[in-house]
Amino acid sequence: MSIISKIESILFVASKPLSIKQIVKTISVKEIDVREALETLKMKYNQDNSGIRILFSEELIQMSTAPENVEYVDLFIKDEVSGELTKAQLETLTVIAYRGPITRPELEQIRGVNCSLIIRNLLVRGLIEEKEEENKILPLYFVSLEALRHLGIDSVENLPDYEIIHKHEYIENILNNKENDQ
Repeated sequence: MSIISKIESILFVASKPLSIKQIVKTISVKEIDVREALETLKMKYNQDNSGIRILFSEELIQMSTAPENVEYVDLFIKDEVSGELTKAQLETLTVIAYRGPITRPELEQIRGVNCSLIIRNLLVRGLIEEKEEENKILPLYFVSLEALRHLGIDSVENLPDYEIIHKHEYIENILNNKENDQ
């Protein structure tokens, strides 16, 4: 797999700007190689016909939507966050509640699908929160106090069968198999 492909994937899953040093550390390559790959990605995406942009601010890099598409992105997000939760949103919220704190890739490994828009929706609704840990690229997601209030409980440990589901053998196997594949 090429350096460009690795960096592109990391930028896609990162929910925050990343430093060049974080990328270098994550993929274990020279800084000059990361900078060259970022320039290639910039040429690939930062064009009029692309809906994606690679943003640079000092030593920080982030993948973002094209600013000229903000109207459509806002409409999409507005539609996504109004009304009742979908089955996929409820499932994601349940996994976060029972398994959290959890990273997006872990959540996607358990659910088997991309969860980025669902996570964004749950964040906007205030049902989950994001916590960034020092020296980690990916944030952790956990159920918010607002969600607990709606559920009428004071802690996720008070969810039905929490202890059984939180460390369920099936989920442990899914996550351990992913770690072993890497």
